[in-house]
Amino acid sequence: MLLLAGCGGDQGDSGTEISVPVSVEEIKLKPIEEFITSTGTVNSVQEALIKSETSGYYRLAVNPKTNRPFALGDFVSKDQVIIYLDNPELESSIMIDAKALELEVSQQEQEKQKSLYEKGGATYRDLKNSEKAYMNAKYSFENAQIQLAKMQISAPFDGVIVDLPYYTPGTKVDAGLRMLQVMNYRELYMDVNLPGKSLDEIKVNQKVRVMNYTLPDDTLFGKITQVSPALDPDTRSFKSSILINNPKWLLRPGMFTKAEIIVASRDSAIVIPKDIILSKRRGKTVYVVEKGAAQERTISTGLENPDEVEVTNGLKKNERLVIKGFETLRHRSKVKIVR
Repeated sequence: MLLLAGCGGDQGDSGTEISVPVSVEEIKLKPIEEFITSTGTVNSVQEALIKSETSGYYRLAVNPKTNRPFALGDFVSKDQVIIYLDNPELESSIMIDAKALELEVSQQEQEKQKSLYEKGGATYRDLKNSEKAYMNAKYSFENAQIQLAKMQISAPFDGVIVDLPYYTPGTKVDAGLRMLQVMNYRELYMDVNLPGKSLDEIKVNQKVRVMNYTLPDDTLFGKITQVSPALDPDTRSFKSSILINNPKWLLRPGMFTKAEIIVASRDSAIVIPKDIILSKRRGKTVYVVEKGAAQERTISTGLENPDEVEVTNGLKKNERLVIKGFETLRHRSKVKIVR
């Protein structure tokens, strides 16, 4: 009797089959993307290290947005002056005012000689001499402007101050010293190495999702900009470049990120969790619930990613798919649906 009771363990006291508790979800059409995952370090698309081109007395400009001297992390605009290198002696020797006046006078003389020449009141030599004097004055004035501009350290483009070495205000600094580093990372680029088997799948302009663990709620997007046609003989991988949109400046240069390169997609398909598929001799199988019993289905699959897979044959929309409790099921097992 004890042996018989042990053999009847799959039935209740009344001899009826025990219902297996399962969780189900209704199959609905949804999009799916197949992608190739890689990782890499992001870099700014624009970066400039600016050194002093002349000597002068160091003076840090005031940021009009903060009413304090410029500091690390401040946003700057193209041509905005960040540092002054005051040099009264150089400024005096340049004589910008005198050269501006000389330019004005020579321009007036050139226009006068041109008018006289057209009326026959001046020779061709007089005209050319006035043009030469004007060109020399113009060159002298522009050169003076260039020399004066060296006394100001300006942002070469819109960006963020990422390095600003400290110098005591009023201290004389020499030419060739590191003054300022600016980066523009509204867009970033990342180089990735991809397996050689994916070479035919990766194309320029393919969409890319970019994620960083410090920004769990923010997914950024980019695109493939370059694809190398050659494989590295040691790693059997090839190099691709990704341009990333970073409109809120959330991702920072130097961050390690994950990229998902989307190689194929469907807008509407039967998509199921990948981990509920069982591999059997008949092929890939899953279970659906019909009339209180599990029905085994052999399926064919299409696009897939690490979490989901497209089912191209074997399932229909609105069927109830078993997503939990499927491990011990058999075809036509009685089931009890639980949340």
